Amino acid sequence: MLKYRPPKELRALFIVHYAPILLIILTGPLTAIYGIWEIPTNKIATIIAGILIFLIGAFVYFKWEIFWDRTYKGQLITDGVFQYIRHPHYTSLLIVGFGLAFFFFSLFALLIAVMAIPIMIWSIIDEEKLLIKQYGNEYKKYMEKVPWRIIPKIF
Repeated sequence: MLKYRPPKELRALFIVHYAPILLIILTGPLTAIYGIWEIPTNKIATIIAGILIFLIGAFVYFKWEIFWDRTYKGQLITDGVFQYIRHPHYTSLLIVGFGLAFFFFSLFALLIAVMAIPIMIWSIIDEEKLLIKQYGNEYKKYMEKVPWRIIPKIF
């Protein structure tokens, strides 16, 4: 059982992070049911790609969740997946969102996944301000050592 509970002031932010995935889950099946908003690609290939992308995202998410649960005690964590990217949780949510959008073969769900990117970036920038306040120079050194926020060599 996870011991970590986000502080009350961050709970709304967690809702914002998961809202795009919930919207994708709710709207994605409408494409199959009504035959609307279909992605203009090969259906089978897109669905298979969606499954694979979703599984990669789920793997990253659970890798982060298990590592976080076993490791986090209030200190700055810089090893494990955190040695490659500073925000693996956001990365996993974006990957899962895109995987579901492709799995549902839904252009509307894909649009929601794309719209989640600036939401996550905004959240990351705000969170990093708090992390600098909390950990000071230690976090600034970590930012220099690991320059990538969510995608190695890109951002």
